[in-house]
Amino acid sequence: MIILGLTGSIGMGKSTVAAMFAGEGVPVFDADAEVHKLQGPGGRLVAAIETAFPDTTGAEGVNRTALGEAVFGNPQAFKRLEAIVHPAVAAERQRFLEANRERPLVVLDIPLLFEAGGWREVDKIAVVSAPAQVQRARVLARPGMTVARFESILARQMPDAEKRERADFVIPTGGSLAETREAVRTVIACLAGAEGR
Repeated sequence: MIILGLTGSIGMGKSTVAAMFAGEGVPVFDADAEVHKLQGPGGRLVAAIETAFPDTTGAEGVNRTALGEAVFGNPQAFKRLEAIVHPAVAAERQRFLEANRERPLVVLDIPLLFEAGGWREVDKIAVVSAPAQVQRARVLARPGMTVARFESILARQMPDAEKRERADFVIPTGGSLAETREAVRTVIACLAGAEGR
């Protein structure tokens, strides 16, 4: 099995690319979706998050806006949150790998692959990238996003140029969906060839 780490900064189109891999029949582990499940109604992390950050949860699970405000601009609070979330996501990722161990290729969709050290646990890395002005427009169009919040998120992420430099594959998302899909198919073909050697 080849484990491909898929990453990219906020607004680069990583979710779209992950869906393209899934559409080509490649199993995809979506770390963000796992976090949403763990923090959703009845999620395993809700009680621990409420204990660490009072008044940030309710019947619907974690109130992401309230939690965001509790950790925004506070590195210590952010580290506390990561200490709750990261081990739980790692356990789910391990279950995914076990369930798909007979597959020739799997994708781990991990937004902070480089920042959180996950790059050490994958065989190859694909970075999703778009021009900075495209990224900015996409992110600022999101509900509730502000320039300050966008810049705070970017400050915690490795610069796109550095990610591209460290990647085995760069998947461009600044053009058409057809071009991006072709890039995804090229990556799969390259890795399918590598797996057969």
